Amino acid sequence: MTTSVAVTGLGVASPNGLGTQDFWAATRIGKSGIGPVTRFDASSYPATLAGEVPGFDAAAHLPSRLIPQTDHMTRMALVAADWALADAGITPGEQPAFDMGVITASSSGGFEFGQNELRKLWSQGSQYVSAYQSFAWFYAVNSGQISIRNGMKGPSGVLVSDQAGGLDALAQARRQIRKGTPLIVSGAVDASICPWGWAAQLTSGRLSTSDNPDRAYVPFDAAASGHVPGEGGALLVMEDTAAARARGARIYGELVGYAATFDPKPGTGGEPGLRRAIELALSEAECAPEDVDVVFADAAGTVELDRAEADALRAVFGARGVPVTAPKTMTGRLYSGAAPLDVAAALLAMDEGLIPPTVHTDPDPAYDLDLVVGQPRTAEVRTALVLARGHGGFNSAVVLRADG
Repeated sequence: MTTSVAVTGLGVASPNGLGTQDFWAATRIGKSGIGPVTRFDASSYPATLAGEVPGFDAAAHLPSRLIPQTDHMTRMALVAADWALADAGITPGEQPAFDMGVITASSSGGFEFGQNELRKLWSQGSQYVSAYQSFAWFYAVNSGQISIRNGMKGPSGVLVSDQAGGLDALAQARRQIRKGTPLIVSGAVDASICPWGWAAQLTSGRLSTSDNPDRAYVPFDAAASGHVPGEGGALLVMEDTAAARARGARIYGELVGYAATFDPKPGTGGEPGLRRAIELALSEAECAPEDVDVVFADAAGTVELDRAEADALRAVFGARGVPVTAPKTMTGRLYSGAAPLDVAAALLAMDEGLIPPTVHTDPDPAYDLDLVVGQPRTAEVRTALVLARGHGGFNSAVVLRADG
């Protein structure tokens, strides 16, 4: 019998809310966290908007010794992991160390920390470079710091990827739980709002250059012209469902289906792989398309990619066959942190029976999607599909099901 895997804890750091409660309070009513960049002077760059996590004071949550060792990204990840474990009712020190692991995704690592130390190198000399530069910039640093802080010695790792990687990390966590590890902290928190990170993101050619926060990131809109970057994400506590029930844990939902595919080589004329990812994830979940209550879309924000996603959704569900939402229009695209945040939103939607809206977008009728816009939609949400696509043709899909 295949082990069932449940989510029992959520820890969120989002541009429209710090902490799960604030995030959901904002998301359910369509409150956006997108605005002008404040972490550095972006006025000379083509893109000037971002989703920045508000009110995060690392010193209020972490020991002072950790502050000089860590990037802004890692500090948020440590705090989100603390919140997720507390939400799950888990005290790490009371658990066997090898029964707990950490699997995260990362698209950039601690870029801001790395940039600051490189600036010291060329402006002051090597003796001024922090010894912590050796790991604070690294892609695996969030997994490492979370495991050290909580004494987690079970299977751990990192998937270096962007949007799709956030779902792939959850799937890898599920694999490890099915192999016998009782608990994995998984998900992603990304943050690369600094000149170095900004320059790297601009190379994709997909950043919106609009200076209007209400119209810069409008997926499935005829005026779509790119996305707004953001920081943050979510970390989840994942456990064997039977064990979680036995200890009386609150179960937000179960991860019952997953698939990943690749797009064909450009110019070959092959069909994008997203439809296949959806079909495979539904098949593993033993779920028919008509059983899906909502799709949390990848929502790339460019006409070409939005069309490909809409085509895949219509092929599987039919025209306007399922409610579709993209709450990341309130946060920007958080790279590896985006999909775990969508998973958190989907689980919270199940809990309340409410689909959060896609904000700012004026849906193009040509896509023929039942896009939830303007206001939240009351609905029984028992099964949710979360989609993510990474730069370069990566596609991932996860099916979530309410407990019971």
